[in-house]
Amino acid sequence: MPNLISTTWVIAALVIFLAKHLAADFLLQTSWMANGKEQPTGWFFPLLAHVLVHTAATAIIFAILAPAYIWIAAVDFVLHFAIDRAKGLLNRFFDNDPTKTGFWWLLGIDQTLHHLTHLGFAILIAVVKTA
Repeated sequence: MPNLISTTWVIAALVIFLAKHLAADFLLQTSWMANGKEQPTGWFFPLLAHVLVHTAATAIIFAILAPAYIWIAAVDFVLHFAIDRAKGLLNRFFDNDPTKTGFWWLLGIDQTLHHLTHLGFAILIAVVKTA
């Protein structure tokens, strides 16, 4: 890793990943995905579809900005799947719904973990672009 990395690339890549997250987690997530992935049964395919949207978007970003690291999309798949599945399991364990504080705490933790993942991806892209 270089001693210095481009701040411009860190910010640009982070903005790209924030836009990707907005699109994949909210604009492109259907009610079937959002509600289905939280169910005690039948959760797998809605969660898989949701995570594949994220994976595809991450793959596109890396294909354009750092093609040698397109495999990071698989890392995004694993992390996003695990984070969302854990949130669903914990919401059920604590019997959370949007009327309970715990639901919002878990949503906040979920979103923070996704953004920290994207921060790592943005730094990687900045390192590649700086080299």
